[in-house]
Amino acid sequence: MPSVRLLQLLPEAVVQTDAQWKVTYLNPAWHTLTGHPVETALGRPLLEFVHPDDTGTLRSGMPVFRLRFADASYRWVRLQLHPETDAADRVISRQGVLIEITEVTEQVLVEVRQRFLRLLETIDGVVWEAELGVGNTFLSPQVERLFGYSVEEWRADPSFWRAHVHPDDLVEALAVDDAAYNATHSHAYEMSYRLITKSGRVVWVRDLCRAVVEPGRPNRMIGLMIDVTRQKKTELELLRSDNRYALATRGSNDGIWYWDLRTDVLHVSERFHEIVGLGDIPRVHDGGWRFFQKLIDPDDHGRVQAAYRRHLAGNSPNFSVDFRAFHGAGRLVWVNWRGVAQFEDGVAVRMAGSLSDLAERGSYYDALTNLPGRPLFRDRLAHAIALHRNEAAKGDDEPARGATTMFAVLLLDLNRFKAVNDTLGHHVGDQLLQQVARRLESCVRPADLVARMSGDEFNVLLESIDPAEAVDRARQIAAALEVPYEIGGHTVTSGASIGLVSSESGLATTDDYLRAADAAMYRAKSRSLGVCVFSAEDS
Repeated sequence: MPSVRLLQLLPEAVVQTDAQWKVTYLNPAWHTLTGHPVETALGRPLLEFVHPDDTGTLRSGMPVFRLRFADASYRWVRLQLHPETDAADRVISRQGVLIEITEVTEQVLVEVRQRFLRLLETIDGVVWEAELGVGNTFLSPQVERLFGYSVEEWRADPSFWRAHVHPDDLVEALAVDDAAYNATHSHAYEMSYRLITKSGRVVWVRDLCRAVVEPGRPNRMIGLMIDVTRQKKTELELLRSDNRYALATRGSNDGIWYWDLRTDVLHVSERFHEIVGLGDIPRVHDGGWRFFQKLIDPDDHGRVQAAYRRHLAGNSPNFSVDFRAFHGAGRLVWVNWRGVAQFEDGVAVRMAGSLSDLAERGSYYDALTNLPGRPLFRDRLAHAIALHRNEAAKGDDEPARGATTMFAVLLLDLNRFKAVNDTLGHHVGDQLLQQVARRLESCVRPADLVARMSGDEFNVLLESIDPAEAVDRARQIAAALEVPYEIGGHTVTSGASIGLVSSESGLATTDDYLRAADAAMYRAKSRSLGVCVFSAEDS
């Protein structure tokens, strides 16, 4: 590193600061260049000499800014500060050479402006700046493409914008505009209104703005105008649809939704929010799939995503899938999500459908055990069959993926249940069914499904499981159900006979699997086998 004596002789001004920007060293060339004595500058923050509008520029590492000289004028300089760090990579000092570049400032600004304009061309909106009493001081060229007016036409009249806001929106828009012009502090704001284009067409505009308040100068605003006509029309159409179908949806008690896949904007009805406990919040959600992801229990996520992706790929005419949704009250609720997509040139562009609270469909849930009932179990089984057959149809190219779609169906029938009812009463029998339900739930994974089909008969759907693992799980369930129950001062023993059928059997329909599981269960009960796996002799 050059010695201090050498630095003293350099014709360029050498500047050094500490980590807090306090000046710790200046060579004599500093005084020659800026007119500030070295001794009066040492120990003071370098930022005191920088134009207030450029302090952020310097802090961010940009080397070009305006510096205050001794005659109180600000001149363009270049100071590339090189940080020195300690072992923990913390800045302890900065050093650099200060050069005045006033003579090349115009060229630099032209280049910066050209880069800025090229950047603006990539933005799908109109960037603007306006000042009190002057009107627009800047407009990006997109104003002609979006609204038909040239930049010169717009800027020639300070009242141009006000004259072209739709009359029905003018009062509200002017109130927001006047508030910004008379603001006492800088702030961001937003407004939506209709604008009349040069062709006479009416477009909806979303204006993202910021009021800039600086001492000693009039207020100015900067903003970005975006054409949201298509989105607004969708919102209005949804509102009309909500009103049109309010009576029908109230009768079915379902929530409705509309999803624009091109913009990824999801619109839902008030009833939709009620079902998942979201309360009184805006019913338009940017990022439709992200919104659904937050609702879906992680254990159901893959199954739900596979159902709607299969539909979008054209492999099913519509989709309907049950899953556990997070409710705003902090609990899980079973819902059915169904819908259909509209395609253009083979690409899905929009979807619509409904959301149902399955707990409110009596047949879908068993009130005694609080387990899903036969309809929900059949729906889940049908989905598992379709998913497995779809993967199997792809051949052997994806064996690992195919294995994850394997499943097994268990049918359980309690042993000695009638004797419990006859000797101890139906109230004890009901409590036994409730305890069996809880034991079954504790024996399976969150992604599996336990359902009460009727009486003392239960079904279990084990997903993403190979046949051997399914048999092991069935035996664990049988052992758990053999443990005696304590009910109302009585010790009750009631195991179960279990029939099992795996997707390895290659059966075709929901009824085929349920009949196969029933046949295996009957053989298990008649031969006291505990667990019996379906085979050809059960047919």
